[in-house]
Amino acid sequence: MRVLLIGSGGREDAIAWKLSKSKELKKLYIAPGNPGTARWGENVEIRTEDITEIVKFAKDNKVELVIIGPEDPLAEGLVDALEAVKIKAFGPSKAAAQLEADKSFSKQIMRSSAVSTAEGRTFTRFEDAKAYIASRDEPVVIKAAGLAKGKGVIVCNEPSDGILAAEKIMVNRIFGSAGDKVVVEDKLIGEEASILAFVDGRSIYIMESAQDHKPVGDGDTGPNTGGMGAYSPAPIVTDQIMSQIEREILVPVVDCMNRNDTPYKGVLYAGLMMTAGGPRVLEFNVRFGDPETQPILMRLKSDLLEVCLAVCEQKLDHVTLEWDRRPSVCVVMASGGYPGDYEKGKIINGINEAEQLKDVAVFHAGTAKKDGKLVTAGGRVLGVTAIGATIAEAKKLVYEATEKISFDGAQYRHDIADKAIKAKK
Repeated sequence: MRVLLIGSGGREDAIAWKLSKSKELKKLYIAPGNPGTARWGENVEIRTEDITEIVKFAKDNKVELVIIGPEDPLAEGLVDALEAVKIKAFGPSKAAAQLEADKSFSKQIMRSSAVSTAEGRTFTRFEDAKAYIASRDEPVVIKAAGLAKGKGVIVCNEPSDGILAAEKIMVNRIFGSAGDKVVVEDKLIGEEASILAFVDGRSIYIMESAQDHKPVGDGDTGPNTGGMGAYSPAPIVTDQIMSQIEREILVPVVDCMNRNDTPYKGVLYAGLMMTAGGPRVLEFNVRFGDPETQPILMRLKSDLLEVCLAVCEQKLDHVTLEWDRRPSVCVVMASGGYPGDYEKGKIINGINEAEQLKDVAVFHAGTAKKDGKLVTAGGRVLGVTAIGATIAEAKKLVYEATEKISFDGAQYRHDIADKAIKAKK
């Protein structure tokens, strides 16, 4: 099978790595890809947002399946454009992608399906948002309603900070048009978990659980990022809780999307807060998470290409996935200054040495080639991922690998998986 993968980050490098192991794969293209994905297939110089060119390339090269990694092309209707010319596409339609692209739409779906989430209101005018936040006595969360690369959420322990956050988003436009609307929510208390599921419109197949680490600093300090690391599985998600998540969150939302004439297929990602009252939804994403994909796919023993095809053909009920029982940990190495301003072009050393360690993979997120050398080209640069007999052993191995890699200004958290290790103890 000839496959085209869309995207250029660490998630796409992990997906390409897994697809390359499929016996069904004849040719893998990645658009635009990165130096990491070039190890598994052929990179193609097409921008992820250039829908016309993607469709043309797929037709010209007899691509049979397109897998879309990032959210932007999904929100712009890439799946619709591909299916219009009879090319299978893994991901939701433009209408269904609103579940991530428009947080106010997502709230509406959750209300309609009686899914537990934080109380919240949507605002299009800063003055209205300001008045509402000023009336609150509790901590609030201010969210840009549109797509903001995973950074559009500001947690505020004081309402006064919430007003400043809303002003930054709606007036100062720090997230651009993603801040045309904001959602103001009550802050939920608990530990986060990420649940990803394959959905074909009728059937749901839940993957192994994971936990992301959004804040940039150890101990969940500092501003939110696109994700500084993840591990799988998350001990906080027991079998009983997973059944509850399926029964009370995933099934009702997929059913509601069908009733809403926006049927869902692809990967449905539920970002959850495990509160004292049970799991509550923080957000939905409409694609593989990043960096959760890295440790999850490290544990997947089944053929990823086969399951993606089954989703497109509505044959997910024929699939049985096999998982490595060992846990996996991913540590993101980021540029100095991230998630704020950072410099690019820093030479990266030590990846080969890190990957010589057994059960270690280094996925490229923000890298480029310059004068024959591998250099930094983004905020999140690498996703160093390891699998071990226990979560503690996986953590020890991943940091042993991380310490072999260097570039000027490199920063990373040192406490990824500590919550899981503490839970095990």
